[in-house]
Amino acid sequence: MERSQLLRQVAHQRQTLFDEGLLDEQFVQLEELQDRTNPNFVEEIVTTYYQDTSRLILNIEQELERRPLDYGRLDGYMYQFKGSSTSFGAKKVKAECSLFREYCRAGNGEGCMRTFQQLNREYATLKRKLEAYFQLARQARLTETASRPG
Repeated sequence: MERSQLLRQVAHQRQTLFDEGLLDEQFVQLEELQDRTNPNFVEEIVTTYYQDTSRLILNIEQELERRPLDYGRLDGYMYQFKGSSTSFGAKKVKAECSLFREYCRAGNGEGCMRTFQQLNREYATLKRKLEAYFQLARQARLTETASRPG
């Protein structure tokens, strides 16, 4: 694939992440910290996010199976999840975290369950789309490296 076409695709995929409300300005700020000495900085941050939050998801799932629900513990897990999501700009995921925490404060178990299901959908969608975006961005960088005169 031609390099300029590849760069256009990367730009389009990136813009789509914002247009769909999946990412916010925090992601842009992370990108500004990325440079030639650390070209995978944002991808590394996102990879760490998914490693950390997968543990939180498991904890929340286990907690949602217990009766009676411990809303304080659920809220604590979700507080961590929201903080991690905020740190790299996961806009829709962060919004679901906020809603989940509201249901915890209200003692609404059904609301927590529904919101957690939606959060998982948003989380999976973001992960899938970011993986595709990073893969294309890596491909574009490889094309750039290969086209440089030696």
